[in-house]
Amino acid sequence: MSPRFITNLLLLLAGGAVVVSSRWFSAGTTGWIAFGVALGILALTGVAQRDRGRGIVQSALDLVVLSLAAWSAIASVVFNGSTLAWLSFGDALGFVALGVVGLIAQELSTERVVHSLAPATSSESAMKAAA
Repeated sequence: MSPRFITNLLLLLAGGAVVVSSRWFSAGTTGWIAFGVALGILALTGVAQRDRGRGIVQSALDLVVLSLAAWSAIASVVFNGSTLAWLSFGDALGFVALGVVGLIAQELSTERVVHSLAPATSSESAMKAAA
């Protein structure tokens, strides 16, 4: 499995966990869960930057993820009550969306490579030979 796939899947799952916890637990508990997840995402994305083959799109997504995770960590310490619960919910939905976008971008780049390496069919070969 590609490191891009793993990091985007973990981002998606972590965001989903915070979405569920923001609706299930109290605001204080949700805040600490969001804080821990945000720190984990910061660490994961920071370590993932050591991979130089992540590409322009994934690097841009990583920058957005880093800024959202930093905001989520700060917000989970600064705010409390229902504001904290809703901010954690919104941040987590952002993580889920960024994870989905990252998975789609990774899949599209993999599809492009597979199609460029696939052998040409006889009709495609005939068209290339005619050109």
